[in-house]
Amino acid sequence: MQISVIGCGRWGSFLAWYLNGIGHQITLYGRESSRKFTELRKTGTNGLVTLDEKMNLTSDLGAALKSQILVISIGAQSFRSLMEQLSSRDLAGKTVVLCMKGLEAGTGKRLTQIFEDYRPDTPVAVWVGPGHVQDFTRGIPNCMVIDSRSMQVKKELVNAFSSDLIRFYYGDDLIGNEIGAASKNVIGIAAGMLDGLNKTALKGALMSRGTREIARLIRKMGGNEITAYGLAHLGDYEATVFSPYSHNRRFGEAFVRGEDYGELAEGVATTKAMLTLGRQYQAELPISDAVNRVINQGEEPNRVLSDLFLRSIKMEF
Repeated sequence: MQISVIGCGRWGSFLAWYLNGIGHQITLYGRESSRKFTELRKTGTNGLVTLDEKMNLTSDLGAALKSQILVISIGAQSFRSLMEQLSSRDLAGKTVVLCMKGLEAGTGKRLTQIFEDYRPDTPVAVWVGPGHVQDFTRGIPNCMVIDSRSMQVKKELVNAFSSDLIRFYYGDDLIGNEIGAASKNVIGIAAGMLDGLNKTALKGALMSRGTREIARLIRKMGGNEITAYGLAHLGDYEATVFSPYSHNRRFGEAFVRGEDYGELAEGVATTKAMLTLGRQYQAELPISDAVNRVINQGEEPNRVLSDLFLRSIKMEF
């Protein structure tokens, strides 16, 4: 099957490597100005995966759009800009798979909502759940989720993408899986803050409190609160809250230590989006609020997190 991966960052490059490895014909798209794309085209590797020499790397978006399935893996805050480019393109007969875990900071919109704003005529799915490139490339298997409004689309994608390395489950709650996948990054930042403050033992309280908090939001948004306890959210905590490879956890740890992490984690923008949703749906989100107060408002981390967990003891459920 011809599949194009749009986005050549750490996860996009892995997706291209993985899908090529299970027998698909892959085109990997990156912008000509992208340092990561230039390095991949020059050396064939980004230090995490080494791409098959037969794989087609292109900076021509039109060429990438010729494939039957389009897998998108870019920063969530850049997604609307990409959709503006795709709005006038011919996507007839194609299926789009979104592999990002984020929400639009300014609006709180889920990524499938943004997609459908521009292309309501094109089937779209999400690919979410736990896993790090470093583990997958060592042959460590994991389970992930494919969700879509269309059962036919889910079946086709699960059949096309499954292997011994990644086993897919069918999602049945697009709202819950998107919100759960995005918000776990905020929990990851909070976990990193606890690590940086030598309060790692509080991660148990963070996980139980965080899952319940997100479950309530999902329910108020019209999803199934049980989804928060599935692979897209609670099931991704191992990879986000504990793993040394977790981008968001490492960002939170570096932030409270006053160190420059060098990159802005996706969870930072998601925190703003979560607070927007909290206001819109009248949902209390104390963890998102605490992370926002530390990162965006400059409040003292130790005091904010101590207050958060004192509050959690009083208001556990």
